[in-house]
Amino acid sequence: MSDRGEEIDLGAVMRRELAENLADLELYRMPFGRYQNRFIHTLPYEYLHWFLGKGGGFPSGRLGELMEFVYHTKASGSEIVFSKLRRH
Repeated sequence: MSDRGEEIDLGAVMRRELAENLADLELYRMPFGRYQNRFIHTLPYEYLHWFLGKGGGFPSGRLGELMEFVYHTKASGSEIVFSKLRRH
């Protein structure tokens, strides 16, 4: 419960955020680099990991948020959530 007596349904919040991320991943393509024009969810884990090490972090904005989401999803072995998304 929050201070105002309202209950927050964390499950609903997480489902909404997942749905928003998946909807955006249907649209967003990598705008630069080795994998230019590929859908973000099809980027190799190793490429995403490179951004954290030598690349100085993910780009700012929605692109970076989606790249980070895909990175963590793949790192946890949960990439099955991308199975219904377009591949080309």
